[in-house]
Amino acid sequence: MIALHEFNHLPHEKAIALIHPCVALPGWADALAQGRPYASREELFSTAKALTQAWGEAALTQALSAHPRIGEKPAGSQGEAALSRQEQAAVNEGDADLARALREGNARYEARFGRVFLIRAKGRSGEDILQALHARLENSDAQEARAALEQLREITLLRLEGVISE
Repeated sequence: MIALHEFNHLPHEKAIALIHPCVALPGWADALAQGRPYASREELFSTAKALTQAWGEAALTQALSAHPRIGEKPAGSQGEAALSRQEQAAVNEGDADLARALREGNARYEARFGRVFLIRAKGRSGEDILQALHARLENSDAQEARAALEQLREITLLRLEGVISE
């Protein structure tokens, strides 16, 4: 974690490298780094949130290219994979029946919507995630795109909270 005043004074490329693992959208990280200096953490988060509002389905597709399936151990040791491992800790330690149900649900979701299921795992149990997965399978394509984008926004901002302190 880095203090806001330190973030404000990092070289541009280092600032981007610090926040890029929050979401696999380089344009978001670049725009957030361009907005420095931030007078407060609240200003930083307000800007970060506003930047996420511009995301559409193209951004969702791009961001999901780096996102693991829920319940699977993310590959790699850096960036988004490391954050996903932490966020999915409750799911990754789940029982065999839950793991099987998540795999089956993921397969149904991917067949239905053509992308991996995205949900903010932090603070949710594996059972909660499975229930949400089943509920979201009932969404229309448009409803699900909105739901997935909202989850992407939540995940991104939660990750940013873990990167920059006051």
